[in-house]
Amino acid sequence: MALKSLMAVTGVILVLFLLAHMYGNLMVFGGQQAFDEYSHHLRELGEPMLPHSGALWIIRVVLLASVLGHAYSAVALWSRAKKARGHRYAVTKSAQGASARYATQTMRWGGVVIVLFVVFHILHLTTNDIAPGGASTSPYERLVNGFQPEFWYVTLFYVLSVLAVGLHLRHGIWSALATLGANKAKRERPLHAASTLIAVVLTVGFLLGPLSVTFGLVE
Repeated sequence: MALKSLMAVTGVILVLFLLAHMYGNLMVFGGQQAFDEYSHHLRELGEPMLPHSGALWIIRVVLLASVLGHAYSAVALWSRAKKARGHRYAVTKSAQGASARYATQTMRWGGVVIVLFVVFHILHLTTNDIAPGGASTSPYERLVNGFQPEFWYVTLFYVLSVLAVGLHLRHGIWSALATLGANKAKRERPLHAASTLIAVVLTVGFLLGPLSVTFGLVE
C-alpha cells in the first residue's frame, strides 16, 4: 500500500505541474514579449525572500524527487506483481484481460517514452543544447525556431510523446484517485470522465503551441 500511495501522491504532484506548465506554454499566443516575460518572472518567484531562481530550483528538486519516487514505485510494483504471477503461462485470460494488458503496456512503455521525451525537451527548450533552427537566449524564439515546418521530425516526435503522456495520464490519474480512496461505487463514472478530461485538456494544451508554429499560426 505504501508503494501505491507513493505512486499516487507523486503522480498528483506531476499532474499539477503539467497543468501549470501547460498554462505557461499557452502564453506563446500572447507574443514574444509576453512569453519571454513569463519565463523571466519564473526566475524571480519568491524574491527577495529567496535568491534569484531559488523558487525555480525548489520546484525542480520537488519534481525530480517526484519523478524518482514515481519511477521507483512503478518498477517495484511491477516487479512484485511479476513475482506474484509466477510464470507467464500461469496467467489466464480471466486474470489478465485485454484491457488490463493494454493498460499495463501503455503505462510501462509510455513511461519509457515520457522519460526520453523529458530529456529531449529539457535539452531543447531549457538548456538550449539541442537547437534546431538556431540557438537563442529568448525562450519564445527557441520554441518558434524548433518547430518550423522543415523540422517536421521534431514536431512529430513531440506529438507522439505528448500522446503517450496523454495515455499515461488517462490511466494514471484514475489509478491515483482510486488509490487515494476516491473510487467509491457511485464515483466510478465521474472518475473515468475526470481522468479522460484532464488527459485530453493536457494533451491538446501541450500540442497547441508547437503545432501552431509548424502550421504558421504563430511566428
